[in-house]
Amino acid sequence: MTGKNYDSGCILIENGKIKDIAKRIDPPQDPELEIIDAAGGIVMPGIIEAHCHIGIIEEKKGAEGDDCNEATNPITPWLRAIDAVNPMDAAFDDTAAAGITAVQVGPGSANVVGGQFLVMKTKGSRRIDDLVVKSPSAMKIAFGENPKVCYGDMSQIPSTRMAIAGLLREELFKARQYRQEKEEGKLEKEDFRMECWLPVLRKEIPLKAHVHRVDDILTAIRIAEEFDLNLTLDHCTEGHLIAGEIKESGFPAIVGPELTTRSKIEVQYMDFKTVGCLQQHGVLTAITTDHPVSLIQYLPLCAGLAVKKGLPMEEGLKSITINAARICGVDDRIGSLEPGKDADIAIFDGNPLEIFTSCLYTLIDGRIVYKKDNPEDLPTDQKPVS
Repeated sequence: MTGKNYDSGCILIENGKIKDIAKRIDPPQDPELEIIDAAGGIVMPGIIEAHCHIGIIEEKKGAEGDDCNEATNPITPWLRAIDAVNPMDAAFDDTAAAGITAVQVGPGSANVVGGQFLVMKTKGSRRIDDLVVKSPSAMKIAFGENPKVCYGDMSQIPSTRMAIAGLLREELFKARQYRQEKEEGKLEKEDFRMECWLPVLRKEIPLKAHVHRVDDILTAIRIAEEFDLNLTLDHCTEGHLIAGEIKESGFPAIVGPELTTRSKIEVQYMDFKTVGCLQQHGVLTAITTDHPVSLIQYLPLCAGLAVKKGLPMEEGLKSITINAARICGVDDRIGSLEPGKDADIAIFDGNPLEIFTSCLYTLIDGRIVYKKDNPEDLPTDQKPVS
């Protein structure tokens, strides 16, 4: 995913990191060294889901397993996904079997400000703290129908798009004042509910904007520029209609979910062509399932369907690996196969964007977390591979 591929090559893993990649590596003389013969397969970086709610909306558990939206207050920036994600959600088993090694997960879109996302590995521990790659990784904000319906139906602000933007501006204005007073030593005491904004204001993490419609996308851009903040455009359903404007903003897009029904008015123009259109305009793009809206194990299939609609094949692979890592701010550790990076690796019996392809092995931090039954049965007529 960084420009160099091998028709046939080797990867040496040591202490959970990639130590070396070359056409040929003589294995160290270590009796405990495990060798995976991946001849005939495709070896690539572990797949990354850049926006989802795995573990925070658990499968099979209904309301008891749903901790995604604190829909009692439209402004809740101090909430942290790390306190709600259950690594024992059954969906994490599906990620391992699909070659997905990392996810960015966090609150939903009921609130104007929903709280903090995190990036985490999908397997390796029952303790979420052991899985964290970056926390917090983004601050969730939402525009459009979801906060309107959630609070408007209760005759509470916000019931209009004007109120959504107004509440967000007010909160950011207060946060900016708080930062200034703190830096100038004028604070009488620290405010827990304001402290969470400091990484956003310092551009250490972005605003993560739930936006579907053209007007909501442009409002998110307008506010981010007004307060000089970083921003990701999540869903970006009508992004293909204003691809030039999005490119001009410089903000990246996480597109999807599109393997689902058009369930509301603001997704009426949903189409797999959006990713390719944005990419062709020079926008940094990733693809999302928004699990559980679409099932997370079908993330590679979603990338394949985007390729079918015009996204170049290599860009399809990048949209679920290195591009996703860059947008999530973790490309120093994951997203590509390079010496020094985490040994998060997926091995497939073919192109993972094709529907008949199976994952043979998934490695996270150099440990095998998934192994398909009899992967040694891989047909050798599929050589050469990358």
